[in-house]
Amino acid sequence: MQLLHPHNPPRPRVAPTGDDESLIQSTQGGEAAADVRAARPTSIGVLITDHILQDGELVLLVLKPSIWFIPLSSLWTIGFVLIGMLAAIVFDEQIPGRASRWVELAVFIMAGRVMWAVLQWMGRLYVLTDMRILRLSGVFNVNIFDCPLRKVARTRVVRSMRERLLRLGSIEVTPCDADCTPGTWNTVAKPDVVNDQINAAINRAKSGRGTPVRAG
Repeated sequence: MQLLHPHNPPRPRVAPTGDDESLIQSTQGGEAAADVRAARPTSIGVLITDHILQDGELVLLVLKPSIWFIPLSSLWTIGFVLIGMLAAIVFDEQIPGRASRWVELAVFIMAGRVMWAVLQWMGRLYVLTDMRILRLSGVFNVNIFDCPLRKVARTRVVRSMRERLLRLGSIEVTPCDADCTPGTWNTVAKPDVVNDQINAAINRAKSGRGTPVRAG
């Protein structure tokens, strides 16, 4: 992916959607407008419009993972730490040190893991345009999965047992190039609806019909 750093970068167009999970920003005429129902930090919009999107590229959908991403990604760590904490309480007399010290350490580890999950959630963003599908992730460094829609072999919704219980799902994007690693939009709300939007954009891109801009 090529990053753009012009002095006066042209602003990409943004297509409005009705999805409550979407972040919608319009930069037409140099004025930015955000959907009140899904407002996000302006730094994310600046990152997208100034450094990622190409001239004239139309943004169709911008999503963040469900807030359930935070507890679900921390679940295994918290489970193991709780087991260790309970073992320290039960076998207090057989282990060195006081059980209260081990409990404090366990709480510190669990709090740290949850905080790390929060940072991961904050740094994760899913973007669909009329040309590409992207995933931005990372805490200290931004990692970008970028696949042109014309080069997407298929997409599918995959659900773990925990996601099924919460009516969530993840969308796996498989590129045509077998050497490219598939990208995943993890823990998405209404995954079937989002997957239909992605497939519609892929079909338009491959047929060369483009994407019409709906009036606000």
